[in-house]
Amino acid sequence: MTDTTVLVTGASGKLGRKTLDFLLASGKPADQIIATTRTVEKLADYAAKGVTVRKADFNAPDTLAEAFAGAERIAIISTDAIDPGSDRTEQHGNAVAAAARAGARHLVYTSLPDPENSKISFAPDHLGSEKAVIASGIAYTILRNSWYQENLLMSLPDAFAKGVWSSAAGTGKQAFIGHDDCARAVAAALLSDSDESRILTLTDGESRTVDEIAALASEVTGKPLKVEHIEIETLRTGLGSAGLPSFVVDLMVSTDANVRAGGFDIVNDDFEQLTGRKPRSLRAFFEENKAAF
Repeated sequence: MTDTTVLVTGASGKLGRKTLDFLLASGKPADQIIATTRTVEKLADYAAKGVTVRKADFNAPDTLAEAFAGAERIAIISTDAIDPGSDRTEQHGNAVAAAARAGARHLVYTSLPDPENSKISFAPDHLGSEKAVIASGIAYTILRNSWYQENLLMSLPDAFAKGVWSSAAGTGKQAFIGHDDCARAVAAALLSDSDESRILTLTDGESRTVDEIAALASEVTGKPLKVEHIEIETLRTGLGSAGLPSFVVDLMVSTDANVRAGGFDIVNDDFEQLTGRKPRSLRAFFEENKAAF
């Protein structure tokens, strides 16, 4: 696929930038890569490498026709607009429609596991977006990313400081995926010669309960960590009392509820089949980030 032009939306974000890095590292010629962003100055370093950088704003559909022109395989990296008043389904729908008008022949979309049944508060955004991709008539690769391993960096340092991890996930098991591995998967899907439509769920190949995750983290770091099992509503009350915005509380509570219900208990080899390599294990994640805990 040496002469196929690929495009990455949201390219100035963390996932977008890493995807560009993997595309370039693979040997993909820079002049066959288009990177779009709302602020082109943020991608000046990639422009200097020969990547075509264009302005695109999913909230301004009139910016997308020019931005997507000439792209054959387009990765629509889902936006992070989960705050009240935002409509990610509309944003992504605008991008899908523009890709169709531009004549793209393959779409890659970053989603989450089983959005139709997921308890995650923003799952409906992804379900609507997946439906837009499928209805477009364009061949697609939908990448359903499990919970990022890196998300543990937001909760476990404080838990280690207290020696207690309060969780409402119960005995539900959970698989993760590394952020870099998600970018590798996007790049691999863009570089693929296949125009088969497929939905892949990306995991690190393991599934653990909160107690098992805590035990692994404790083993690697050498620090004690006890799990305190609480009820969903107890978690909601505690987070609300901490003054967090309601949409953040909903996200955190729904995450534990989804784990509790088995919504992240998925083990497969989709990542390896797509990329040809093993995903980073949760143990490796803890070993690489030991200092953060």
